[in-house]
Amino acid sequence: MVNVDIAKRAYDHSWRLDPIVRSLLDTDFYKLLMLQLIWRRFRDVPVTFTVINRTKTVRLADEIDEAELRAQLDHVRTLRFSNKELIWLGGNTFYGVKQIFTPDFLAWLATYQLPEYDLSKTKDGQFSLTFSGTWADVTLWEIPALSIINELRARKALRRMGRFELDILYSRAKTKLWEKIERLRKLDGLVISDFGTRRRHGFLWQDWCVAAMKAGLGQSFIGTSNVLLAMNNDMEAIGTNGHELPMVVAAMAGEDDNALRNAPYRVLEEWRQTYHGNLLIVLPDAFGTKAFLDDAPDWLADWKGFRPDSAPPIEGGEIIMDWWKSKGVDPRDRLLVLADGLDVDTIEQAHAHFKGRVRTSFGWGTNLTNDFSDCAPIDAPELTPISLVCKVTEAAGRPAVKLSDNRAKATGDADEVVRYQRVFGEVGRDQREVRV
Repeated sequence: MVNVDIAKRAYDHSWRLDPIVRSLLDTDFYKLLMLQLIWRRFRDVPVTFTVINRTKTVRLADEIDEAELRAQLDHVRTLRFSNKELIWLGGNTFYGVKQIFTPDFLAWLATYQLPEYDLSKTKDGQFSLTFSGTWADVTLWEIPALSIINELRARKALRRMGRFELDILYSRAKTKLWEKIERLRKLDGLVISDFGTRRRHGFLWQDWCVAAMKAGLGQSFIGTSNVLLAMNNDMEAIGTNGHELPMVVAAMAGEDDNALRNAPYRVLEEWRQTYHGNLLIVLPDAFGTKAFLDDAPDWLADWKGFRPDSAPPIEGGEIIMDWWKSKGVDPRDRLLVLADGLDVDTIEQAHAHFKGRVRTSFGWGTNLTNDFSDCAPIDAPELTPISLVCKVTEAAGRPAVKLSDNRAKATGDADEVVRYQRVFGEVGRDQREVRV
């Protein structure tokens, strides 16, 4: 799709519905890996996912037409995994492992359909958008819901532009990205992938960004988190696990503080019984990295690496490296996956800081697939990305909580958050602005 005229496509929205999501594979790879574990171990746990706009100054319900949002959500519910997609999932090699998705799981996927959703407007100009049901049924709503809302915002701005204004917009954005790529190609030993699906400008634009990264960076660009783009471009699908796993298992612990404290490790024990090798990446920050490392079992030091998601890349990486050293592990034999709010400056800084001390891999998200700052020839605030997430808010009949290393990213019922703070402590957590 790299040869598609994106400006013309944006100008020619003339049919009744131009679907934003056209395949259930248009999702992040880690969602499918987690879904297989969920389906096998926790499929019937009742959950609710909620879309949360952390950029409160943006009134989404004023920017996006509710009927248009419903039409896009309804369309995704008509999608099914195709035979071609299932054959590719079943026969491809991921992370060096053949047939990582088992035949019984793929047979279940063949009949999979996204469940109903609940959508309304709130008094403060936001949408209330929730997805409830069994965990295995609901979890895949996260990525298409976020992709749809972000692209609908962008489309509002695009509709105010004429054909030549759209040409200017995309020409400037392409030039801006290529200038970033030219800086990145100077970094010796760089390993980087696309993590930009959930807050992208649009599917076609993400496809162009992936093609540009592949052409500009060569072997330094190792793949994309977007499964459909990985399949279409014969690239590696990138991703391991996310916060929803410890959040749900923690909620399942009920009132038992000891079970709550052990929940992050129980999840990882389940993960290593399902996957191995290069997929053994630890996400430590759901309830605070410091608390996680203080009680972490020694066997986690043998895993391939860590992904510090909500601490500053250098600070978070140093904390994890110190923990490895305390366990007698040489950090040069391990991997740090850095992915939180990255752009070229932070990638350059972290690459230089860690070079020769630990292996690094960068997951480049919003600032890869949705950076149109100073590109629009008209006033277009909808092209500025917002911090939009879709999180588990209830599981097993209890509130689900995420503390994070950054208090601004915390989610959950206020009383339950206080309890989690008591159980996990507050050391190592701070308050920082969240932009994307």
